[in-house]
Amino acid sequence: MTPDFLHAPMPTPIDPPDGFDPASPDRFFNRELSWIAFNWRVLDEASNPRVPLLERVRFLSISATNLDEFYTVRVAGLRELHRAGHSSLSIDGKTPLEQLTLINEQARQLMAKQQEAFGVLRGALEGEQIVILDRHALTPDDKLFLNEYFLTNVFPMLSPLAIDPAHPFPFIPNAGFSLALQIERRVDGFRRNALLPVPQQIDRFVRLPAEGRAVRFLPLEELLLDQLQALFPGYTMRNSCAFRVLRDSDMEVEEEAEDLVREFEVALKRRRRGEVIRLKLTTGAEPELRTLIMEELEVTEDEVIEVQGLLGMADLKELVVDDRRDLQWPPFTPRVPERVLDHEGDLFAAIQQKDMLLHHPYETFDMVVRFLEQAARDPDVLAIKQTLYRTSRDSPIVAALCEAAEAGKSVTAFVELKARFDEAANIRQSRRLERAGAHVVYGFIHYKTHAKISAVVRREGDKLVTYTHFGTGNYHPITARIYTDLSFFTCKPAMGRDAARVFNYLSGYAEPERLENLAISPLTMKDTLIRLIGAEADHARAGRPASIWAKMNSVVEPDVIDALYAASQAGVQISLVIRGICGLRPGIRGLSENIRVKSVVGRFLEHSRIVCFGSGHGLPSDGARVFMSSADWMGRNLLRRVETLVEIDNPTVKAQIVQQIMAANLFDTAQSWVLDGMGRYLRTLPEPGTAEDRQLFNCHRFFMENPSLSGRGSAGAHDVPMLAHDPD
Repeated sequence: MTPDFLHAPMPTPIDPPDGFDPASPDRFFNRELSWIAFNWRVLDEASNPRVPLLERVRFLSISATNLDEFYTVRVAGLRELHRAGHSSLSIDGKTPLEQLTLINEQARQLMAKQQEAFGVLRGALEGEQIVILDRHALTPDDKLFLNEYFLTNVFPMLSPLAIDPAHPFPFIPNAGFSLALQIERRVDGFRRNALLPVPQQIDRFVRLPAEGRAVRFLPLEELLLDQLQALFPGYTMRNSCAFRVLRDSDMEVEEEAEDLVREFEVALKRRRRGEVIRLKLTTGAEPELRTLIMEELEVTEDEVIEVQGLLGMADLKELVVDDRRDLQWPPFTPRVPERVLDHEGDLFAAIQQKDMLLHHPYETFDMVVRFLEQAARDPDVLAIKQTLYRTSRDSPIVAALCEAAEAGKSVTAFVELKARFDEAANIRQSRRLERAGAHVVYGFIHYKTHAKISAVVRREGDKLVTYTHFGTGNYHPITARIYTDLSFFTCKPAMGRDAARVFNYLSGYAEPERLENLAISPLTMKDTLIRLIGAEADHARAGRPASIWAKMNSVVEPDVIDALYAASQAGVQISLVIRGICGLRPGIRGLSENIRVKSVVGRFLEHSRIVCFGSGHGLPSDGARVFMSSADWMGRNLLRRVETLVEIDNPTVKAQIVQQIMAANLFDTAQSWVLDGMGRYLRTLPEPGTAEDRQLFNCHRFFMENPSLSGRGSAGAHDVPMLAHDPD
């Protein structure tokens, strides 16, 4: 079937706001405020009655985690620019101070909404017998259990600290959570200030013994306050507050460090000691105690946020307990592609038959792991080359590479040390690979290696065949369960040659003179994208059908956005699915009336990057040019990273991307927000349970229920559902 949406006219454009100048920075949305808008959409899922209750709790936790990282990286960077006196403007023409002011205002609103959402969820959880207690609601049996729990599992980890000239205020690490106390000695009324850092290694919520079916939790800080006599014998508490700090988590690395790994190890230690950029503390602290905390942490009043409610909402994910699966998403088991089953699990044989595209998490990421495990054990495999940007702690990918190296195969791993917040894990993995005998390359100082490429060289008869995997996501088996990404497998010689040229660029700085099916950043990708957008505009001006479909996490690169504006003005119909940040202002008459933008936020995190050009045939069309990429349309991806843009020429894979994946994302009505020209994300949903509600199309459900096109085998060669016309 071909949904009407795919051929529907663009929404009615709006006139530009008063004073709008399409040649000025007004044509862009602010990156930071667009990110906050994305986190509002995440938070909204915590209030969505269509989402299972514990998944709503998880969305609230994710929104808090997102906001913490935003402050420790983006806000910290803006603050440094402002303090250093830099007046550089954002693409929408705002100074660092102007952005900080707007961020602070909107972030405070967001945090207030998080507390409101938590209050509603707490009541709903109690209705399902999941209860968060305070210390005043404990029963005598609870007290007995907690006394033992405290002495066994908590007390050895604590370091209660008096604060006086002989005991200076301690260092509180990034995301550190502490209790500040005013205590009084019973015998003589002597008062002192004290601090109780809450260990980050202990669960935030203590699970109490069940009462019937009830699941009961006590926040750790409540347990500490209840056990104060064990920590400060002879004292009573007069006043207390909880506080949490966020520190600048960006890192500066010496550009000419002789030992890059050692430099990153030092930089990671510096991260713990970054300046405090935000202090959150509970209401009710006496002014003397509040002032002490502020002075010792060197924060100003505008960096302090008082919270009447729960601090550290990122920890709410601990409430998502396995014994209440009825309040979580229904279980889902990723599929093994039928074609792989036809070949009894032999990935090389399945790829020899035809190029294959896997759509994760609907099709299992285990196939990528199996690809490398099979390569490690195959005596005909001579060499493996692999990029690693992010991966899991006990990575089966790294284990397979180590096994291959230990078996005497030539293994080269390109490990990116600058993967933010995963630097330490990547250092550990690189050490492990080196011990196994693999050759480890750390890439460029100035560029991150963000491309996802794996190449296996295999002897077949009297020739060498290269099996290549290109991905849009990381080689991370855990995140692959919830991130939607593409894995493309091929043994076409041109693809293998392109992969080899990229690897040679990473290891030897030799810029590829010719790439056959790839464009790469920072060398050619941006120019290639702008050229392809311009070619589509030429088709429109010549009266031919002209369309662009693209799916990204973020779009902020101004030259690319301007190219899209020019294409819109030429008559190109442009549909964008942008999960997160979008600097493009759609639907403005005279600027972008032929561009529509939507964001899909749901059960899975949309992460794949796709771009389709009608190429004079319109979309959907068998004549379209189709690309998958590791790169978002951001300056960092196009100018400061090594990324890939892979053209897909296999007809079946093209049809799968255009007529299944992109069509379903564009057709989605259940999880989609539409961006208007004023920066508002709009979603109108019918009442839950109504006929209209049941008719909403959910692209995630569609992908879970239907096999993909290129992975089908003899068992599923017919009746593969499509959302556009079948290929010839």
